[in-house]
Parts: sequence; C-alpha cells; structure tokens
Amino acid sequence: MMMKNKLTTKLEPFLDKIKANKKYQATLIIAYIVLTAGSLVLAQKSVIAFLLLLASLLLLHFTGLTDLKKWLIAGAVLVVILPVVASQGPAYQSYMEVACFVGIYVAMALGLNIVVGLAGLLDLGFVAFFAVGAYTYGIFATGQASKFMPFGEFPLPGESFWLFLIIGGIAAAIAGVIIGVPVLRVKGDYLAIVTLGFGEIIRIVFNNLDRPVNITNGAMGLISITPPKIFGFEFMYPSQFYYIVLVILVITVFAVRRLEYSKLGRSWKAVRENEIAAQAMGIPLVRTKLMAFAIGASFSGVMGVVFAAKQTFVDPTSFTLLESITILVMVLLGGMGSVPGVILGAAIMTILNLHVLTEFANWLNQLNLQGIISIPDALSPAKMQRFIFGAILIGFALYRPQGLLPAKNPVFNLEKLRKNKGKISSMISGTSQEPVARAEEAKR
Repeated sequence: MMMKNKLTTKLEPFLDKIKANKKYQATLIIAYIVLTAGSLVLAQKSVIAFLLLLASLLLLHFTGLTDLKKWLIAGAVLVVILPVVASQGPAYQSYMEVACFVGIYVAMALGLNIVVGLAGLLDLGFVAFFAVGAYTYGIFATGQASKFMPFGEFPLPGESFWLFLIIGGIAAAIAGVIIGVPVLRVKGDYLAIVTLGFGEIIRIVFNNLDRPVNITNGAMGLISITPPKIFGFEFMYPSQFYYIVLVILVITVFAVRRLEYSKLGRSWKAVRENEIAAQAMGIPLVRTKLMAFAIGASFSGVMGVVFAAKQTFVDPTSFTLLESITILVMVLLGGMGSVPGVILGAAIMTILNLHVLTEFANWLNQLNLQGIISIPDALSPAKMQRFIFGAILIGFALYRPQGLLPAKNPVFNLEKLRKNKGKISSMISGTSQEPVARAEEAKR
C-alpha cells in the first residue's frame, strides 16, 4: 500500500501536466498509434494488436484536443493507417471484414439510437428496415425482378448501387412511417411487443412472397447480387467495401450529431422525458415520433443495401429477432442518447462476436485437438461462445448500468453567452432608437 501511494503521488504531477498540455496529449496519442501500428505489422496476424490500434480512437475521444484535430487524426487512422498496416499480413481481408461489419452495425445502432435513445420509443423490430433496404437492392440487382416486372432488363448494372443507396433509405423510411402510424397508439412495453410483431411480420412476408407472384424468391433467397461498380471499377472484396462503409458512416455520424442538437432533436428529447409537457409546449407528438421512426429507419435501409451488395446473397434468416435485440443491446451497452457511446457499444459487440470470441474458440479447439487440454463435448468452445458473450454483457450491465459512455448535456461558456447577449441587446436598442431620432429630426 505504501509503495502504491508513493507511486501515485509521483505520477499525479505528471498526469496533471499531461491533462493541462494538449501538445503532450497529441504527442502521446500519435506515439501510441505508431507503436500499435508497428506491432500489427510485426505480428501480421494478431487480434490483440488489431484491437489496440482500434483502441486509439477511444483514447482520442478522451483527449482535450479540438474536434478538428480529433477528426483529422481519426481520419488518418481509419483511411490510411489501418488499411495499410493490416494489408501487410495474411489476415488482411479478415480484418477488413470485421471493420466493414463494425461500420454497418454502428450505423444501424445510431439509427436505432434516434428511436430509442432520443425519442424514447422502444423498438424491437428495427431489423425489418434493414431487410427492406437489402431486398430493395437485391431484387433489382438480380434476375428476380424479371419474374414480375413486365419491362426493363435485369439484373441492373453495378452503377445502379449508388442510386439504390438513396432508394433503399427512402423505402425503409416509408416502411418506418407505415409501421409507426398504428404502433404509436400504444406506449411502453406494449410498444415493444407491437414493434416486435411487425418486425416478424415483415420477415415472414419476405419468406413467403414467392407465390402467387415470385417477388423475393421466398426461403431460397436472392443469389448472385450484382456488386457495386463505379468508373469501371468493381467492388468485390471487404477491403474495397470498407471505404464505402466508412464514407456512409461518417455521413451518418455527422447527420445524427446535427439532428441531436437541432429543433427536431430537442423535440425528441422533450417527448422522451414527458409527452404531456411536450404536447403542452406545442410539440406535435405524432409527427415528431413518426419523424424518429422514418429517419432512424432510413439509416438502417441504406446499410441494408450495402449488406446485400457485400454478401451477394440475401435470405430471410439474416433478419431475425435476435438481430434486432443485438442492435438494441448495442445502444443500451454504449449509453442511450450518446453518439460516442453507441459507436463504442456497437464496435465492442461486433468485434467480440465476430472476431475475439471466434478466435478464442478456434484457439481452444486447436489445443483440444493437439491433446494439450481436454474439453468435454458438452463444454466445447463453439457451444460456450454465446454463453461467454452473454456473461460479458451481464458484467457490463452490472458495473456500467448507464452505459459505457453515458449521454451528457452540452456545456456552454457562460461568459461567451453573456457577451453575445450584450451585443444582441445593444444592437436591438440601437436599432430601436434610430426611428425615434429620425422622427425628432423631422419635427425640427
């Protein structure tokens, strides 16, 4: 204990110096990025090095740097450093695959955060909008559309993908409004049950919409979906889709942040806190809630188009209730209403589910096959993977019930507001005195 106290007393001045000096913070974060990037190059296939490099974005969030510098450093990491460093080893495409799915789920979680975190509407059928976007592109990017369309040549070329990003978002927004109109008659737990039912209905409709007119090909799904193409360049690999997902994700984050502090965003928060008080203040409840459903669904629809083009295969099993619950847990884990928290929650859950636990299970299987350890069949790593995943989530929920990065109210500079208020009042008083002075001069 004495040694620990001495160590903390020696470190406190150093830590205070770092907190007060932004140059030190920038130097340390750049040194950390260089060190972790170098370790990933040397290790070539290391989950730990990959996660440490991604952790630099979380550390960057806690620094005192300006938003512009944070965006520039994060952009350098995501656009240049991560793809270049990961490409030096044999696990390049697997890293980019995980990064693509992280971006897809982050965008979907941000869309659900509008509905659940900002507007306070519990939605358990959010994956239905993801399915709408995926099938919107999948039907027309395969020969399936020729089975019920009397005109046109199908499949559409890969250049149509960029147009379908907009069409898929609009189709999902329309589906959100259609679902929202009857759903908004109920509240609380009943709202969750009804949205769950609508989500399952849409999945079942896609599963059975192969007769009497074959629109979705039913349970067989849609295969050989045309990949995106631009200027003759075709997107085929995860490392190429990574940049599409990254651009859409940046637009999504920017749009959600702008919406959060807009008049509509404040209306959502008012409805979330107290519907009666919000209505008394003149906020139209139905229109405000429908806007939340439509805007949140549009982000999911856009990512559904990307998912269909990336996987080149879509079937109803990709849009189950478990997917909706997973996206909701991402929002709850990160912190409802918090954009950085939702990004962190979605990234942690996706990386844990797709990469960390899978690699851990494979490692244990190899040890079992080599005879180093003996694992019973009932406790095989493949079977225990979901158990471990659930236990980790329970631990997060117990120790961080408000989320990993809870939502915070914006802090305003009072002195700056007072100065602006004084300028505005002086301008108003000056303009109000001008007509009086002109009238007195006219009388003279």
